Amino acid sequence: MPIGLIALALGGFGIGLTEFGIVGLLPEVADDFGVSESVAGYLVSVYALSVAVGALALTAAISRFDRKKVLVGLMTLFIAGNLISAIAPSYGLLMTGRVVAALCHGAFFSVGAVVASDMVAENKKGGAIALMFGGLTAANVLGVPLGTFLGQQLGWRSTFWAITVIGVVALIGIQILVPRTAAAARTDLRAELAVFRRGQVWVSILLSILAFGGVIGGYTYIAFTLTHVSGFATGTVPWLLVLFGAGTFIGNFVGGKAADKSLNAALTGIMAVLAVVMGVFALTAENKVATLISLLLMGTIGLSSAPGLQVRTMKYADDAPTMASGANIAAFNIGNALGAWLGGLALAAGYGFVSPLWVGAGLALAGLVVVAAGSMGGRSRVSGTAAADSAPRAETVEAATR
Repeated sequence: MPIGLIALALGGFGIGLTEFGIVGLLPEVADDFGVSESVAGYLVSVYALSVAVGALALTAAISRFDRKKVLVGLMTLFIAGNLISAIAPSYGLLMTGRVVAALCHGAFFSVGAVVASDMVAENKKGGAIALMFGGLTAANVLGVPLGTFLGQQLGWRSTFWAITVIGVVALIGIQILVPRTAAAARTDLRAELAVFRRGQVWVSILLSILAFGGVIGGYTYIAFTLTHVSGFATGTVPWLLVLFGAGTFIGNFVGGKAADKSLNAALTGIMAVLAVVMGVFALTAENKVATLISLLLMGTIGLSSAPGLQVRTMKYADDAPTMASGANIAAFNIGNALGAWLGGLALAAGYGFVSPLWVGAGLALAGLVVVAAGSMGGRSRVSGTAAADSAPRAETVEAATR
């Protein structure tokens, strides 16, 4: 793999730390600024919404420029956002820093996914994207415990200073190691948006929403499950989440390899197994050993879909991959919001602390139906039974539906 992928992965690591590192520091932030716990929580939810906005709007605005320069600019924005957060004298300015950093999140991964795939041969694109996303999954493993530990020892601002330094190193690495790449062949925004007239692009976006909604539906409230159902002590929760993070790290690379072999077959299998894992977790959550195994598997299976979902979207929109990739990043975050919302509704309805896991299983099953229907639809278009649909080139569809 080209060494430039390491620089992209480091950028993803820093962005992942920005997203997840604050979770364990919300009590300190709330105390420092004199706000409630729920208001402090907006630093997480508003970040996610800003990611979705930036993934679409910012990606559209920058699609006409040289992609390497775009990545450099996005990392500069990322550094500025975290620097604002580190020195913020008020809650409002801290929120501003979070929004600034979040706006570059989706665009970085959408542009970075295209750059990463362009750096390798056709049969290695899934693995290259997985390596870039490996930085994000590494942040899942290390973000909460390291961010919390550093913040508790040196103050919550130290976490943002550390992320700022990581951003500077990633910026230098991208500038030196990532080869210059041309902008997309199409620079007309209307032409870029035309890919959203294709049914299979929407299948990919819907599948991304359901896949990530399935995982986050259970994960958002997992601390309650671990303490109130499984019986773990509250102080062990951050370290138990390392197990989930380790699973996401493994699953990301396994999913990338599987996507390179047979894209839709891999996604079909992942969604089916994810539904089973979430259901079994709900049924066995009172057993500590079973919970540990389920936590690892939930991370492994859940995040193994990410590389394949990116590749699928880009294959069906190969003439505007950056815009489609940005839409898919937005879909990930919409899925996060949907899963958390539905899981919260289940809790509010009194169904207990395992109910979010059942919500996740249901969303995964819905995703299984979508990917199965999408695979059949893709084959139909290749054979000419749906010629009226605005589909990508036949050879691309054939590759995407192996």
